[in-house]
Amino acid sequence: MMSSIRDKQIAALKQMLNLNSPEYKDNGSEPVWKVLIYDRRGQDILSPLIPIKELRECGVTLHLSIHSERDPIPDVAAIYFCMPDQDNLDRIAQDFQNNVYEKYYLNFISAICRQKLEDLASSALQTENVSHVHKIYDQYLNFISLEDELFILSNQNAQAVSYYALNRADAKDTDVEVMMDNTVDGLYSVFVTLGTLPIIRSARGNAAEMVAEKLDKKLRENLRDTRNSLFSSENSGIYNFQRPLLVVLDRNIDMATPLHHTWTYQALVHDVLKLNLNRVTVAQEQKKPKTFDLDPKDSFWITHKGSPFPTVAESIQSELEHLKNSEEEVKQLKESMGLDGESDVALAMMSDNTAKLTSAVNSLPQLLEKKRLIDMHTDLATSILSVIKSRRLDLLFEFEEKVMSQASLDKQILDIINDSEAGTPEDKMRLFIIYYIYTHSISDSDIDMYSSALEKQGCDLSPLKYIKRWKMFSNITATPNQYGGGTKSVNMFEKLLSHTSSFVMEGVKNLVVKRHTFPVTRIVDELLENKQSSGTSDEFRCFDPKQLRNSDGFKSKNNFSEVIVFVVGGGNYIEYQNLLEYVKNKTVSPGLPQLKIVYGSTVVNNAPEFLEQLSLLGQELN
Repeated sequence: MMSSIRDKQIAALKQMLNLNSPEYKDNGSEPVWKVLIYDRRGQDILSPLIPIKELRECGVTLHLSIHSERDPIPDVAAIYFCMPDQDNLDRIAQDFQNNVYEKYYLNFISAICRQKLEDLASSALQTENVSHVHKIYDQYLNFISLEDELFILSNQNAQAVSYYALNRADAKDTDVEVMMDNTVDGLYSVFVTLGTLPIIRSARGNAAEMVAEKLDKKLRENLRDTRNSLFSSENSGIYNFQRPLLVVLDRNIDMATPLHHTWTYQALVHDVLKLNLNRVTVAQEQKKPKTFDLDPKDSFWITHKGSPFPTVAESIQSELEHLKNSEEEVKQLKESMGLDGESDVALAMMSDNTAKLTSAVNSLPQLLEKKRLIDMHTDLATSILSVIKSRRLDLLFEFEEKVMSQASLDKQILDIINDSEAGTPEDKMRLFIIYYIYTHSISDSDIDMYSSALEKQGCDLSPLKYIKRWKMFSNITATPNQYGGGTKSVNMFEKLLSHTSSFVMEGVKNLVVKRHTFPVTRIVDELLENKQSSGTSDEFRCFDPKQLRNSDGFKSKNNFSEVIVFVVGGGNYIEYQNLLEYVKNKTVSPGLPQLKIVYGSTVVNNAPEFLEQLSLLGQELN
């Protein structure tokens, strides 16, 4: 099994911070102190992976933006971590001119071309800095690892590779070409970091096919350059089972899931709160917003991020009770030892309770950290619960699940649209678009009736205009096998948690999510199993950079243990969690390793962001 993509990127970054020497171990010696200079792209890559405390441990005393005002610091080594674009290279040349640092270690996120490298060398010569430039590295780290199984290619410049940018009416061929090249560069960096060559599958006739073709070409070119190949350690041959399968998909294959109201913890945090690079912001009335870091080392988060929200609320309550009991034990121990006074009895009891006291003292830091994390999750869950109640998200989620799984509906969609308490105008538009996509035949008169009702509720109809066009030109038809499952409502919460709890869940449905399969997961399953019935194998092209020629008639039954699913045009946490659930429930043949799936996308959008992009595309149709 391949190591986690996140772990490998962290290892590469720490090696870079150690002046590109193998990471030093704690042998008592001080690290070399240095300054870290990064651009916005470098900041996005570093932010979710290496906290400030760990930067200090790596010897970084100061970290600054490359375009900020920086005073000269003599006798200091500077590590640059940035894209090799012209603005950054000009600023590096300016730093040479001003003799800002003693030593320069230039680390480019993507490979620098020969012409720009020669220009950089000329700048160093003209400013007599050649001896001060100690190393120049191509790091191939042009992607952002959010979790062990999740990465994206863009954050601060997300609009440049968004669904809107790819599909807007005035997008020029040259613009699309640049977007595809940037996407390929990011995916190429992923596989250089993993140190493995993929077998690539992609759908035909869309942006995903362009990405697959370009990536295949780039990998082949590197393999041909035997002296400088970045994959020289790979064993040759197509039947190497350790090679991952890369499935490249286009956002257009499924437009309903990105708009779907969700019921799981992580996806809810992304949908209703501000989640960016694993940092979530919670607004507070008449107070400064709170900011929390969702650390992958947080065991509660790792355990419950894919859980239904009611389960999360119960678990938080349980953890709070456990913490309360632990605090009581420490308090009782203190009282039994008479530590409030210095009586002879207290001294006599000391010897009997020393072991207990030592245990209590040793566990105190862990107890305090656990309390901090549970307090954080209490704040997050309280904010989410408030939104669920005010927008009736449980009702919307349940209705959408029934629509998508072709189950019978217990109420009419018009009733929900006209219900002023059921969601915001954006919520109603999301709900209706999903209904429109999954309903095979809606008459024009019905569409007019629904549109009129939506407008009366304050909805912007622009997203619906675009979806109408998408459905007209798309070959995709929503069928029951595209999405299986649904929900069942167990009961209404009758103060599920205690009256003293922060979570009084009255009036919110306790929805138990049944196992279901989203379109992306279904496609992955069919490609892994080589299922012929649906035609997926024939619809998807195959690229193998190790083969002299690609064959679209690829029918080999590879027992892949690793799959990387990449969505061009934006992904979401709903698909990501659905893939993780699929892996958890997949039976593995005896003797084969457990399947591992990594989910990646150009950007990760929540539903409001995706709806806004559809609105912009719809406005262009006016």
